This record gives sequence, structure tokens and C-alpha cells, in this order.
Amino acid sequence: MVLKLALTLAVLTITTVLAIQGAVQWPKPVASVIPEADGYVAIPNVAIPPDKKRTYRAIYDATRFPKEPTQLVPALNMAGSELNAFDASGVPPANAKFVIVFHGAAINGIMDDAHYKAKFGITNPNLKVLAELKRVGVEIFVCGQNLIAENIDPKDISPSVTVASDALIVLMAYQNDGYALMSF
Repeated sequence: MVLKLALTLAVLTITTVLAIQGAVQWPKPVASVIPEADGYVAIPNVAIPPDKKRTYRAIYDATRFPKEPTQLVPALNMAGSELNAFDASGVPPANAKFVIVFHGAAINGIMDDAHYKAKFGITNPNLKVLAELKRVGVEIFVCGQNLIAENIDPKDISPSVTVASDALIVLMAYQNDGYALMSF
């Protein structure tokens, strides 16, 4: 019985050591366009790698606020992450046509610093990313109907964001123009 237990422990130890030694050492993710967003690791010989000749059109439906106010709004993180992926893969910046439209809880993430601090007690981590995304050509909108419903003055949001008539109209218009819907 003791021999069987010792043999089992030895096999488990060897298996664990081999698994640890055999673990893949991935390179560090690259986040060269939007450093605050998730980075990208190029993986060789994958199916459907980023194509340098393709134009990517996506509209991000930003409705969710992160679990913690110190985190980025998920749609901002994902748009930034894809821009990082394209840059790391050599896709020209002009080949990424991105739009983000905010409504629902996500509108908290576009408030100016004073209003964000009043609500959450910290500076808004999204403002820098909004400005960076705008700088690289991402169109950023907020639902005017949602601002009215929440009684938010357009002066209280980031200057990187444009007020649109209605989020659903923005979503339909861009999808009708061939933009893929990304919901976060």
C-alpha cells in the first residue's frame, strides 16, 4: 500500500514537472496604438490571420459599464485591442474603420472628470482612451435619447464624443453600410 502511494506520488510529481517545463512561453502582448487596451500576440500559422489588404469595418455597441469604475468600458477596451492587433500585424491604420456608439450604462464611462469623480470618487480612466481613439480616426457617438432619459447635459461628457439622435439609428445606419456589429 505504501509502495503504491509512493509510486502514485512520484508519477504525479513527474507529470507536474513535465507540464510546467513544457508550457508554452508566449511573447508579451503588444499594445502600440492604445496602450491602455488589451495587447495582441501574433501567433504563427493560425487560421484567418489579420489581412493587410482588407478593410475592416466595425460598429461597437457600447452598453456595458465595467465591473469596477477603475476599468475601461468594455467596448473601448475591445476597439483598442483590435487596433493594437491590426498594428502588430501590419494592417494599415486606414484599413480599420471603427465606430463606437454609447447608450445604457456605458454612458457613465464618457462623463467628464468632474462628473465621473462626483459619481465614482476617482478620475475617469476612459477619457484618455476616448481621445486616443478619436485621434486615430474612430468615430464616437452617444445616444441623445439616452442623455435626455438620464438628464445628462451634453456639456458634461467627453469632448471626444459626438451626440447622435439615437443609438439604434446609428447602429442601423452603419450596419446598412456594411459595418460588423460588435456588442459590449
